[in-house]
Amino acid sequence: MRTALFLIVFGALAYPQEKANLFVVHQIKQEALENSKVMDHLFWLTDVNGHRLTNSPGYDKAANWVKKSLNEWGVTDVAFEKWGPFGRGWTYSNFSVHLIEPSYSPLIGYPNAWTGGTQGPVQGEVTMAPVRVEADFEKWRGKLKGKVLIMEPERPIGLHTIARGRRYADSDLAAEAMAPEPAPTGVFGLQPGSARQAQLGPDGRPMSIVAVRAFRAKLHQFFLDEGVAGVLMPGYRGEAGTVFAGSGSSQDLKAPIPPPMISLTIEHYNRIARLVAKKVPVKVQFDVKAEFFDKGVDTYNVVAEIKGSKRPEEVVMVGAHLDSWHGATGATDNAAGCAVALEAMRIIKALNLKMDRTIRIALWSGEEQGLYGSKAYVKEHFGDVTNMQLKPEHAKLQAYFNLDNGGGKIRGVYLQGNDMLRPIFEAWMAPFKDYGATTLTIRNTGSTDHVSFNSLGLPGFQFIQDPLEYFATTHHSNMDVYDYVPKSDLMQASAILASFVYHAAARDEMLPRKPLPKPQPERRGEGGASAATPTN
Repeated sequence: MRTALFLIVFGALAYPQEKANLFVVHQIKQEALENSKVMDHLFWLTDVNGHRLTNSPGYDKAANWVKKSLNEWGVTDVAFEKWGPFGRGWTYSNFSVHLIEPSYSPLIGYPNAWTGGTQGPVQGEVTMAPVRVEADFEKWRGKLKGKVLIMEPERPIGLHTIARGRRYADSDLAAEAMAPEPAPTGVFGLQPGSARQAQLGPDGRPMSIVAVRAFRAKLHQFFLDEGVAGVLMPGYRGEAGTVFAGSGSSQDLKAPIPPPMISLTIEHYNRIARLVAKKVPVKVQFDVKAEFFDKGVDTYNVVAEIKGSKRPEEVVMVGAHLDSWHGATGATDNAAGCAVALEAMRIIKALNLKMDRTIRIALWSGEEQGLYGSKAYVKEHFGDVTNMQLKPEHAKLQAYFNLDNGGGKIRGVYLQGNDMLRPIFEAWMAPFKDYGATTLTIRNTGSTDHVSFNSLGLPGFQFIQDPLEYFATTHHSNMDVYDYVPKSDLMQASAILASFVYHAAARDEMLPRKPLPKPQPERRGEGGASAATPTN
């Protein structure tokens, strides 16, 4: 009996019970749910400012709107923190594509980023030219002048009977809460050796990023030398008029600028591919007004602070990536996350909550090309992952909370392998159980900016969110628009994020950390601003 009593008392002393400040939670809920401005933030970021490709005018417009808004709310030290080099900027201001022969039809698509424009409308005959390796150059040399190329055959579409949008069921969350089978993880949370949109070499094996980049540069120069008018391609996935596409070339200043490269919805691409396969003459017309920005190849993140009262040198960070792809307005990827992060800052400032630590928001650039903005920030402020040499600020970061899985409500938190945080986050999440936030999982999730923090042993977290139509419809597509973001979901997420940030900033102790990871030497040719890994 005495032994049992000793264990109970000792356990209570070793692991003091975490508590949420329910009075503050009540205030946060009231402000977030009854005086919400989160959809206003989303409107300005998307409908007004449009796409926000890094180093584009749209990104600059959105960043200036963020700065103005934060200043209006009384958030201090709003700054554009430079990093780089990123590379050339790119945008487009006019686009159309039409099937002219054998019969007229407008086509659905958009140009791939960092590919060239036209000097007004251009017409050309469509030719199937599968140039896949350097050996194919000689096969097609002298035959492609003025031609519009397609390089893939028809891609048949199956019948889809599953709903495109969904919320997590209890069974889904229960499965997510279970620890995964032990296995190593690598860059971006992927298992080592896993290929992501891999390009196959002549031997049928996936090519390295370096090899892909080198071949792409040679291919684009070949197109330019041969006078190719343009290239049509299917989006890398999607159907029903939805086009998923990103970059067609590199932002590297040394990379050749290829002729216009246009991604089409699969149905329209398939029609053209079938016509060409049947040897029916096909002519298309397209017009692309593209603009490149070769000066000022550095870019910037947007940062701002609410100063802490007792320990202002200690910091809690909240963030999302401000950049987007250009096929739509980047609503779910990731204006939604930015809107929620901004709303959390507005709520905390509006309630005049007092916290010991400073709260810092960071909206990142270059996320879509490989988490570049957050990687640069972590290296500048906290340390170098290649040798694990840490800076003084490393010990002062309480946590980084990230939101970047679409517009769905928060259902829980990924603990990123740190089970020491379970009782703490359970207490912080408990007041939101009736709002659907119930799940803590030891699992890691990757592919977004919290990874930059975790890689240096910092506590960085991404929330579990309902998927809705994110991967089925909106992620990197021409349908990534305001209409696919539910207001109630963003309101719920704003309340939870504001509460987590508040409790982290007001907590007496620092959050427990995992041991430092081993140094991660940069693989030759796969780091810096020239790598191109699509992310959330």
